[in-house]
Amino acid sequence: MREVKPAAIMLKVAAAGALVLLASGCASIRDHRGYIVDSALVDSVQPGIDNKQSVEKTLGRPTFISQFGTPTWYYLSILTKQAPFGRPRAKQELQLKISFDAAGRVTKVDRAGMEQVASISPDSHKTPTLGRNRGFFEDLFGNIGAVGAVPGGGSTGPKPGSGPNGS
Repeated sequence: MREVKPAAIMLKVAAAGALVLLASGCASIRDHRGYIVDSALVDSVQPGIDNKQSVEKTLGRPTFISQFGTPTWYYLSILTKQAPFGRPRAKQELQLKISFDAAGRVTKVDRAGMEQVASISPDSHKTPTLGRNRGFFEDLFGNIGAVGAVPGGGSTGPKPGSGPNGS
């Protein structure tokens, strides 16, 4: 019969533990940002019936309030998912917009989701600019000797005064 050494058992346990730790690093991260949506509470807000006080008691303080135009409260909720070593991506989004009249009564409740999110892909090309094209080393060393250099070696500017900054 073969005898099992305690060192070999410890080595196998340590290897299994390291494998579990490495595998747990590959899990994606889910995160919730903003307002936590309760569908029953959101559905209970009715135009013409509720006012600012009842909406705040029901849904809580809004994510932000419009500063101009029609008084409007916004509740934003975003569910993101992040793959290992990746950037967070929005998977689910709710934009709740509640409009009020001058008396503070609810006039309209709008909902929007991911269908309102625009997907853009920026162009990776360089933006043309005026001026000359300079390389890395020209940018780095281009001004050596140019700053403060005066042709002929003399000072051509006005004489410094007796003020604190030479004026």
